[in-house]
Amino acid sequence: MTTTMTIRLEPEIKERLDLLAAATQRSKSFLAAEAIRQYVELNEWQVAEIRAALAEADAGDFASDEEVDAVAARWGVNAR
Repeated sequence: MTTTMTIRLEPEIKERLDLLAAATQRSKSFLAAEAIRQYVELNEWQVAEIRAALAEADAGDFASDEEVDAVAARWGVNAR
């Protein structure tokens, strides 16, 4: 099941969308829905990772100096 949503686009973006739809033989609606789906998935993932990192930080779950040094040594980097 789908739903309808109206959006406002800058004229140049609409023109580019028109051209892309013609070139890919897809509807503008399909391309817009796919772009929004990908955007939502990416941003959901980023927000979830940020929240998880904040929870770890709030719990004091940080790498020790020794752990940081060990990773840096594996990469041949001076971390200090």
